[in-house]
Amino acid sequence: MLWRADFPDARRLLSSMSKRLDRTRAEPARDSAARFYQYRQGRRNRARVLGMLLVELGAGPAVDLPRAPDVRAACGEVYGDTVGPRVVSLRELLGVLSAHRWRRNGIAVPALGARIHPHYGVFPPTRNEYVDLVAAAEVAAVRTAFDIGTGTGVLAAVLARRGIPRVVATDIAPQAVACARDNVRRLGMGDRVIVAQADLFPPGRADLIVCNPPWLTASPSSPLDAAVFDRGGRMLSGFVRGVADHLTVRGEAWLVLSDIAELLDLRTRAQLLGEFDSAGLSVLGRLDVRPRHPRARSARGPLAFARAAEQVSLWRLGAKR
Repeated sequence: MLWRADFPDARRLLSSMSKRLDRTRAEPARDSAARFYQYRQGRRNRARVLGMLLVELGAGPAVDLPRAPDVRAACGEVYGDTVGPRVVSLRELLGVLSAHRWRRNGIAVPALGARIHPHYGVFPPTRNEYVDLVAAAEVAAVRTAFDIGTGTGVLAAVLARRGIPRVVATDIAPQAVACARDNVRRLGMGDRVIVAQADLFPPGRADLIVCNPPWLTASPSSPLDAAVFDRGGRMLSGFVRGVADHLTVRGEAWLVLSDIAELLDLRTRAQLLGEFDSAGLSVLGRLDVRPRHPRARSARGPLAFARAAEQVSLWRLGAKR
């Protein structure tokens, strides 16, 4: 449906649709994995329906509706210069506006003592526990570190703040590379942090290699989803299989991973340890922390049982000798 009337009324309609969809739930599946895939299917259907409410984005870019906000700066960051009219979903447009506010204001990261400015389509560091683990883990003399799948660049910045003189941060997504470079520049770390587009590892070896891959094995349906859902476990397996070839003789790999996939029966702990062993890696230690975000304390939703028991770990791995 293409909306031609008052902009705030369109937002109210979208909110009403969202509430109605949230009240319509199927009987939960019995086993954990089936419940997860049922939840994912429900979220995809919800996004499809909510995406049917459309608005026209004209030159400028601008929305020519009564009481519409000024969207020029936000849309310019995502779409560039719009030539002629185009139609976008209102839900997407509101996401673009929200991302613009986060990009402008930034998100405070206590472990960094600074703010990180996420770009549209790049997962924001709103969950601090994985950042805290990297900030707290004991580190020996490290001359070079790699941050694989850097996203906003937050972990690369934490490593540089800890005194590591050279950090190479990589990401496969162009929007993440641009975002990480922007944050490195804002933080004045351009002389210590290099951001490069790569599928996993950059050339060479490092004393420390850090990776915080997507934690759930499922197909992402958006660029933002790709930070949470790892299609076929590709990134996790690729990191584990390849990291030993990129470590120096006494180097360490830090794998930051939640056990929520295990709680949902998508992977077992034995399978994870088996992957380490097959890749020639030994476990040197592990740091654990419980999530502190609001959803971890909520008793609502089909996955509440897993979120309530979730634990995030930093696995210290080394190549077998």
